[in-house]
Amino acid sequence: METTVNEIADGIYRISTWVPEVAPPAGLTFNQFLIDGEEPLLFHTGPKAMFPLVSAAIASIRPVEDLRWITFGHLESDECGSMNVFLEAAPRSQVAHGVLGCEVSFNDLCDRPPRPLMDGEVIDLGGKRVRHLDTPQVPHNWESRMLFEETTGTLLCGDLFTHLGNGPATTGGDIVGPAMAFETMFQHYSSLTPSLPVTLERLAALKPGTLALMHGSAFTGDGASALRELSAAYDERFLARC
Repeated sequence: METTVNEIADGIYRISTWVPEVAPPAGLTFNQFLIDGEEPLLFHTGPKAMFPLVSAAIASIRPVEDLRWITFGHLESDECGSMNVFLEAAPRSQVAHGVLGCEVSFNDLCDRPPRPLMDGEVIDLGGKRVRHLDTPQVPHNWESRMLFEETTGTLLCGDLFTHLGNGPATTGGDIVGPAMAFETMFQHYSSLTPSLPVTLERLAALKPGTLALMHGSAFTGDGASALRELSAAYDERFLARC
């Protein structure tokens, strides 16, 4: 496996590893995002097996021990499998997650107590500001959440818009069609509930200019329209199942 590093917005770096064995032949990218402020923040850790690759990529930007915040969308091995390894590698670091996620899982799983965040709470990284957003069951998991970096308008949206392949670091093209193709291939990947469009509209109202995806190319452009198109596509599937 080879890991690449690309700056997708000012001071926000996409760390990407393509794994062709997942859904061959297209494969799937596993992406982490480093926000480089006075208190650097990592969004997604990758699984334990990827720690050497991810940590080496971070070190190409700044020392791993500088990390202050370890964050992710929800409890899955590709999102937080290496969190305790990073806590050990970066002595000042702390996991930050929503109150629910901390109460349900991370107070017990983290080697150091995590910082619980209220919905809408902001962490000032020094030069960057990230807002915690509770998004229960969107795209899946009760404790799901996302982060919005306010100075660049970047939505760190986790598993939303997941699509196959090893595309460019950023794209201005269609990401809704590939995401729906993924949904067709991996049925029940997203939680289709009546509250889903409400959550996506809340995210669209932020008017993000960059969508940082966990799996696939990051999107640059009219993020609000992309989120609303995704919402309409989910609505169609939800109604078809009713």
